[in-house]
Amino acid sequence: MKILAFSDLHRDRAIAQRIVAASVDADVLVGAGDFAMRGIGLSDTLDILKGVRVPLIVVSGNHDNSKELREACEATSMLRYLDGDGATFGGVIFFGIGREIPFQKNAPWSESYSEQQADEALQACPEGAVLVSHAPPFGIVDHQADGRHDGSQALLDALTQKKPRLHLCGHIHHCAGQSAVLNQTRIFNLGPSLTFVEI
Repeated sequence: MKILAFSDLHRDRAIAQRIVAASVDADVLVGAGDFAMRGIGLSDTLDILKGVRVPLIVVSGNHDNSKELREACEATSMLRYLDGDGATFGGVIFFGIGREIPFQKNAPWSESYSEQQADEALQACPEGAVLVSHAPPFGIVDHQADGRHDGSQALLDALTQKKPRLHLCGHIHHCAGQSAVLNQTRIFNLGPSLTFVEI
């Protein structure tokens, strides 16, 4: 299976158009959150992404209104919103959790889960799934420009316990385009680029 994955479009219509054009070369697309910017403009990119011809799996980012994103996906057959649940495409299980983990931005538009909430949701992740989250795991592709680690301990624990075959995330812009391996799990902080991954 060939996956085309991205995150953090933040209303960038040009990148959304590039993703739709490139989607013909993929079996499944994954959008790891932050389609909007500060809670507004979700439709700027999502209306374009509705033009894909293969399934697009999405999770919400902290800049997205998760209710609005879920409703938009439910109205379009090719889009599948995941948040604490999974879906199977081509025999591969995808499990998603969105938002910022843990809470960091004290802004009315920013959506987040606590580490405890994330840990509880991640218990449902099947072993060997493709894990999609907005936030990265703590200590891996999660460092800010000043060196601070801003990832999630709950996601790191899930990587150890659930052993996903692949983890796709975003959120920390400083690490966009970086990848790592933990045990047998490949981890990609995607950013607003076109990342093809084969599994």
